[in-house]
Amino acid sequence: MRDIEFKLPFELLGFDCDNGSEFLNNHLLRYFQNRSSFVKFTRSRPYHKDDNGHIEQKNWTHVRQLLGYDRLEDPALIEEINNLYVKVWEPLHNYFMPSAKLITKDRHGAKLKRCHNLPQTPCDRLLASDDISKETKRLLIERRSELDPIELGNEVEKRLRRILKLSPHSSRPTGSLRSAII
Repeated sequence: MRDIEFKLPFELLGFDCDNGSEFLNNHLLRYFQNRSSFVKFTRSRPYHKDDNGHIEQKNWTHVRQLLGYDRLEDPALIEEINNLYVKVWEPLHNYFMPSAKLITKDRHGAKLKRCHNLPQTPCDRLLASDDISKETKRLLIERRSELDPIELGNEVEKRLRRILKLSPHSSRPTGSLRSAII
């Protein structure tokens, strides 16, 4: 949590977590209670998994599509997977992968009409925000200019090959790397 908070280009105002013991534990509660700046801590309702719909959606795009559905239980994979996310996946997605955000959702009879904004990268959203300092914006622009999305994509593939070689039972849904590994 400290690593995540340190990397954020803005102050953390709130934290919402799942009720699972892998998220909600005494260490996390203590972390948010013993700090100088207040952070609103909330959690989802027990037995209401739809409370975290946006997070569950990211499980698909950020975990399942990349690594598959199987448990990767080998402790030797922890460092490899963490490095993949921190050093390659995170910059690729935050600086170069646009996504559209839902603005409104109106019901017209049985149909839902959704209106999305234009797709933007998380970096572009921060650069457009008035709440981000000019210095932080300068650092974001500088960091993005140092990155090459093609190199990052190639590095994702290279690191995935290494991880999936160590885990031969992976059920990665896209399967694009399976033939290259076997």
